[in-house]
Amino acid sequence: MPETKPFAYCDQLVKQFEAVIQKPIPGRSSFYYTGVDLGTACVVLTVLDDSRKPVAGAYRYADVVRDGMVVDYLGAIQIVRELKAQLEQQLGTELEYAAAAIPPGTDLLDAGAIKHVIQGAGFEVTALLDEPTAANAVLQISDGAIVDIGGGTTGITILKDGKVVYLADEATGGTHFSLVIAGAYQMSFSEADCFKRDPAHHQELLPLLRPVIDKVSSIINRHVVGYEVKELYLVGGTCCLSGMETIIEQKTGIATYKPSNPLFVTPLGIALNCTREAM
Repeated sequence: MPETKPFAYCDQLVKQFEAVIQKPIPGRSSFYYTGVDLGTACVVLTVLDDSRKPVAGAYRYADVVRDGMVVDYLGAIQIVRELKAQLEQQLGTELEYAAAAIPPGTDLLDAGAIKHVIQGAGFEVTALLDEPTAANAVLQISDGAIVDIGGGTTGITILKDGKVVYLADEATGGTHFSLVIAGAYQMSFSEADCFKRDPAHHQELLPLLRPVIDKVSSIINRHVVGYEVKELYLVGGTCCLSGMETIIEQKTGIATYKPSNPLFVTPLGIALNCTREAM
């Protein structure tokens, strides 16, 4: 695998966001853009100022979404509402507008539920887009495939000349990692979920999780057939597993890259798509 791939804008934006999670920047803007990412494993709120720079952020691990679908509607509203209130207190202002995202191909199934969750938490929804397309607002890829591996699903967006030409989404993601770990180590699911997030365990876990990574690779291979995809770009919390990009490249035969922290790429892309006009 090539040693480097320029993610200058992406890595800089993510680094800024990681900093403002710890130390928000209040009073810097007359208007704020918010992104709400309802992930299977993690709910993330991202706030940008009027120059599209990160000023605050918060996240919480939760199980209100499974395989890209909202399964705990009231619980999801409560988490988003609480994170919204936390960020409003930190910034000293009300957050009015938010964008959100869904796994590709699920707009007819769950777009309404996600929109209602965001509205139920007190936001006006200004945009609802698919997750890999949101990620590309940060990655800024013209050609190749963005693979968003989340907690429950693997979403694929193929781009050519900067335009989306194909979208797909299949079940398989971090939840399956946790199930394998729980069985192998005789842990509860929640214990396994925490265990896999610690980078100190990644080298130990990689051989154990190889079959699931191979499954993700087979999903990618199936969906890129017929397209001249020369590069894969990995995002999503599950991609934080060290070394999985090397296995995916070996199994697909396609050059594979991931930014320094894939977890926050999509949430930032969602916020970048927020506007001041409600849907």
